[in-house]
Amino acid sequence: MSSSAPNAVLSVSGIGKTYAQPVLSDITLTLNRGEVLALTGENGAGKSTLSKIIGGLVTSTTGHMQFNGQDYRPGSRTQAEELGVRMVMQELNLLPTLTVAENLFLDNLPSTCGWISRKQLRNAAIEAMAHVGLDAIDPDTLVGTLGIGHQQMVEIARNLIGDCHVLILDEPTAMLTAREVEMLFEQITRLQARGVAIIYISHRLEELARVAQRIAVLRDGKLVCVEPMANYNSEQLVTLMVGRELGEKIDLGPRTIGGPALTVKGLTRSDKVRDVSFEVRAGEIYGISGLIGAGRTELLRLIFGADLADSGTVALGSPAKLVSIRSPVDAVGHGIALITEDRKGEGLLLTQSISANIALGNMPEISGGGVLNSRDETALAKRQIDAMRIRSSSPAQLVSELSGGNQQKVVIGRWLERDCAVMLFDEPTRGIDVGAKFDIYALLGELTRQGKALVVVSSDLRELMLICDRIGVLSAGRLIETFERDSWTQDELLAAAFAGYQKRDALLNDAVLRDTP
Repeated sequence: MSSSAPNAVLSVSGIGKTYAQPVLSDITLTLNRGEVLALTGENGAGKSTLSKIIGGLVTSTTGHMQFNGQDYRPGSRTQAEELGVRMVMQELNLLPTLTVAENLFLDNLPSTCGWISRKQLRNAAIEAMAHVGLDAIDPDTLVGTLGIGHQQMVEIARNLIGDCHVLILDEPTAMLTAREVEMLFEQITRLQARGVAIIYISHRLEELARVAQRIAVLRDGKLVCVEPMANYNSEQLVTLMVGRELGEKIDLGPRTIGGPALTVKGLTRSDKVRDVSFEVRAGEIYGISGLIGAGRTELLRLIFGADLADSGTVALGSPAKLVSIRSPVDAVGHGIALITEDRKGEGLLLTQSISANIALGNMPEISGGGVLNSRDETALAKRQIDAMRIRSSSPAQLVSELSGGNQQKVVIGRWLERDCAVMLFDEPTRGIDVGAKFDIYALLGELTRQGKALVVVSSDLRELMLICDRIGVLSAGRLIETFERDSWTQDELLAAAFAGYQKRDALLNDAVLRDTP
């Protein structure tokens, strides 16, 4: 469809972007009113760069755009938003020390004679939050006290306020619960009915099939497909994205599973983690499944010393030797690594180079007498860039310029230099495309062949079934059951994930009945 089509709200023609090297080349496509255009491709394919150009965060090197038939070249995100082009990014644009209401209306606080009208602000926030299913949250709550999933919904609500003609959603469901995802999809349907055009960026192909009318696929900065969504199934899309076929099975290679390397007994913290016990053997991948809020991240933080347990023990080696872990420094000293789910907030210094980020946990190896050896730092970074196949222009490239998958590889590369015997992975492939996922899986296999014990938390049940030797299921803070490979089914794993909540609810109902006169 040409840019002059009467239903076109946005058209881009010949758009290219070059940093140290080209990241986008000759992108031409049209976005129509009331449609959802899925935008997908491997990490590093150029999806975020293209969306940032449309959203006014980045200026293109070549090409031009039209918005509602007029030349469109926003100089900033603010200019784009004033015209009605909004973008919800993976990096949340919220101020944690302000309330939900203040974040929603930061640029347009209701006031009288210079004083903020708290009542008006609260009422407006309640209305905006209701659109995305946040009715239960007090608008006076500080954003920093909310979980990442709720923060994401606040960010979406903020961008739906006012006049919106184009909405860009970058991996919007990566941190949402199933209920929140349904609320988002309902909102997308309402927006379409109002004529809002939506660019929906995601690696979750089943979601794209559900919400999108057309799909645009990027590969290596080039547009390889703009077609009706109904023309492709998931396997065909994956082949378009990566340029090769990927199977649904993975061979982790020959491994020897040894004795216990990590033994957890009775680990407890309030009602988040309750009396959890398990062991992980050398050379094994032990998966942890469960619903969001089941205590998966909290369990890893307890093992790593990021939070302190009320009771319980952690032991290492075989025979098991109890260790005292009161902080992450203690954990690292004992050879335990944690690759956090929030790589941008907790795992990386986004404004620093690849070499600086990899060096962060390896200072003794590249410094002497308190002075950093830049040659050793660069050599260390090059070693991990090659080993991890990190797509970058050089070790000096800023981590913020990398795709999500390559950022994750930088985090993992830092820990690989420390040669930790126990590695805890929290959502290691969240926000990462299919091709990069298989790179991470291959890396996990290599780590197990080195005899390391891996604990992997993932919301993707199929991922755990693909790579794990055993899967433990957490429900309402308790470890319900551990399944062996080839003896689990998806239905059994899901049933176990709900079991703890059903038992808890039954106990609460019994208690209410006993207290009722």
